[in-house]
Amino acid sequence: MNTLELVDHGPVIPVIVIDRLADAVPLAEALVAGGVRVLEVTLRTPVALQAIRAMSAVPGAIVGAGTLRQAADARAAHEAGAVFGVSPGYTAELGAACREIGLPLLPGVATASEVMAAQADGLSFLKFFPATAAGGIPMLKALAGPFADVVFCPTGGISLATAPDFLALPNVKVCGGSWLTPADAVRNGDWARITQLAREASALAR
Repeated sequence: MNTLELVDHGPVIPVIVIDRLADAVPLAEALVAGGVRVLEVTLRTPVALQAIRAMSAVPGAIVGAGTLRQAADARAAHEAGAVFGVSPGYTAELGAACREIGLPLLPGVATASEVMAAQADGLSFLKFFPATAAGGIPMLKALAGPFADVVFCPTGGISLATAPDFLALPNVKVCGGSWLTPADAVRNGDWARITQLAREASALAR
């Protein structure tokens, strides 16, 4: 799979933090029910790898691992069943590890130099992170000039209200966001709310 294929499944990729393993499957089911199939589970908690394994069994779910920072993270995520990886930044070591194990990578960049480093390793679909803090829409417009052959998934500080403005940019293919899985909704098992948020996200125009 090429990471750009993820774009075909909807305009938003949820950035998910799983604190309790018991929440993993119902959360994935709620998102898929709302039309959101591509799920990025961040490696920020002790149960993240177990959650990836459990969520991968949910029909319709396409589960990847986020917050990959080193080669060992990529290998562990791949072994847990992740079919793609997302990183906050990019290193040649991480890129090489992902190529070696066949894990498609969506690497994070925030500057022109980082875009060039990722492109040098053959990557042209990049996560722009942290999107709003790193310059938001003006920065993406500026990057479009010298990098007309690069497309982005802006992530970080984006909401349902601001996502349409990002998605309207020619060099933005999809947005990443944590607003689809509010911590209180997950904590309270309010899966109906998450399904509704997923439906709203799925309906965004590109």
